[in-house]
Amino acid sequence: MMSLRNCFFTQRVWPLLAVSLFALVVCPTLVAQQPDRESEFTDLARDVEALSRELGIYKRVAKLVSPSVVHIEATPLPQYRFRRDVEEAGSAVLVRYRGHDYVLTNRHVIKHSRENLIRLELSDGRQLEPTKIWSDAETDIAVLAVEASELVPARIGDSDLAEIGDIVLAFGSPFNLRRSVTRGIISAKGRSNLDLGDGEVVYQKFLQTDAAINPGNSGGPLVNLRGEVIGLNTAIASNSGGNEGIGFSIPINIAVRIMRQLIEDGHVERGFLGVRLDGNFDSASARYVGLKRRKGTRVTFVTEGSPASLAKLQVDDVILHFDGMQVEDDQHLINLVLRTEIGRQVDLVIFRDRKVQTIQVQIGKHADFAELLKKQ
Repeated sequence: MMSLRNCFFTQRVWPLLAVSLFALVVCPTLVAQQPDRESEFTDLARDVEALSRELGIYKRVAKLVSPSVVHIEATPLPQYRFRRDVEEAGSAVLVRYRGHDYVLTNRHVIKHSRENLIRLELSDGRQLEPTKIWSDAETDIAVLAVEASELVPARIGDSDLAEIGDIVLAFGSPFNLRRSVTRGIISAKGRSNLDLGDGEVVYQKFLQTDAAINPGNSGGPLVNLRGEVIGLNTAIASNSGGNEGIGFSIPINIAVRIMRQLIEDGHVERGFLGVRLDGNFDSASARYVGLKRRKGTRVTFVTEGSPASLAKLQVDDVILHFDGMQVEDDQHLINLVLRTEIGRQVDLVIFRDRKVQTIQVQIGKHADFAELLKKQ
């Protein structure tokens, strides 16, 4: 019996010991694999925790801004109800001006409707009806007066401080999906000469972003990481009708300036420089005055007593830059001047006598020179 036990031990146990010894000698990594894997999970958890503290900024911004975002349902008037180009839903943002609450959005969201056909849905589910509407077609800005308690106005930022590469969040109701938030960066600044459908929006100086913007986002806020509104989402460049990574927002500085004029005066005052420009300024003309290529626009007449005259702008000066923006042509300069705040002093970079120089000009009010312009 003893021999049988020894035989059993020899035949059954010894092979197991042999395999274990082989694993320890030949495959030491198999033994160490489990502790290393746990260590990697621990390291990963630590790194994710550190990253989460940074990414948590997005959650904080969304939490602060969302109560100020408004969903708009604008039922078209009967004459527009069967037109395919009419938008019936969009977005907006609550703002406070001189102690009163307003909803700031794009004009094209509500332009085919009226007060009693518009429903404003707040983040808490309440629905309001605007008491009054102001709008400006040439900048695509609309302001709606509202009356309700415990409204949460957004914090307004300074869009002039926005830089290419800044991280931004876009809020709104894309495809009627309320309270959506997307993330991206400022891709470019000062975009103009965009074809925006009916061509009414002539004063353009858009921020470009790759934050996803789709139909329904129009009028919603573009926000920086401080939770400040720096733009109103307005348009997209798309072949499909949906987001392709190129969206455009009206800088909030422009939107607020238009809003204030609409509320206070009921209309928008346009800036005035006081020059006539050469609509035929081409490459040959540019070479004639000493430029290597055509850029900017040439002055052909200066109105007496105008801001241009006071700044000593001269005939044949070529205006290259206006307020930091490169002038593309005569119409571009006209648009830049018309949307500039009245009384603001801006830098003009001009080409005169084959030299580049900078002069300052204070923008006037177009209405102040209306009678004079009729006589010219």
